[in-house]
Amino acid sequence: MSTIALKTLFLKEVRRFSKVWLQTVLSPLVTTSLYFLVFGVALGSRLREISGVPYIQFVVPGLVMMTMIRDSFLNTSSSLFQSKINGTITDILVAPIGALEMVLAYVGAAMIRAIIVGALVYLVALSFTWFPLHHVGWTLFFTIFVTATLALLGMVAALWAEKFDHLAIFPNFVLLPLAFLGGVFYSIDLLPEPWNTVSRLNPLLYMVNGLRYGFLGVADVSPVTSAGVVLVSFLVVLGAASALLRSGYNLRS
Repeated sequence: MSTIALKTLFLKEVRRFSKVWLQTVLSPLVTTSLYFLVFGVALGSRLREISGVPYIQFVVPGLVMMTMIRDSFLNTSSSLFQSKINGTITDILVAPIGALEMVLAYVGAAMIRAIIVGALVYLVALSFTWFPLHHVGWTLFFTIFVTATLALLGMVAALWAEKFDHLAIFPNFVLLPLAFLGGVFYSIDLLPEPWNTVSRLNPLLYMVNGLRYGFLGVADVSPVTSAGVVLVSFLVVLGAASALLRSGYNLRS
């Protein structure tokens, strides 16, 4: 593995989203803060508690996770896809850099962006309601592996997509609906059958509930089960992204 190539590409990706921080950092922060104001503050005055915790606290982990999912996916998908469309991917392909270095650089930069925005959302939430992290270890586990998983999924989407309409399918018609149906704003225990069982087929449910357990110590799903689902998802998309990069699939659009 070329550490110089890895460092160069990683720094390039970090500088790329840093230069447009109004779009990559401030914009999702403002959007998620509005969600928090509407659902956490406004509805929190009517829905007192869920799972034994105040509703305004209940929605915080879900909003943090939804933000990190979105940003980690968008960072890798938009960067890699634009490189394909602009033809600048050729500069990377002719350089002495392998698939492993590309995966580590793209995913590492996406994780940094997602964690920065997620931390800022958490700090905004603390200005409205304060609570300590119940399980720091679980919080770090789900933060790291979920952001890495979605960053890898963003690479897969960018390699598969041939035009911007293809790329827009994932955040608009897959991730956003699954996030809203993944227990961000409610507990799935409130759902009647068969919707309670159907909701458990949603992988984002386990990501949201895993972080909620780390934050609040309560969740609809066992953290061990959530961790298992996240790890399996991580390995699947890691294998897919690595295989596509090694084969050079659709890199020259």
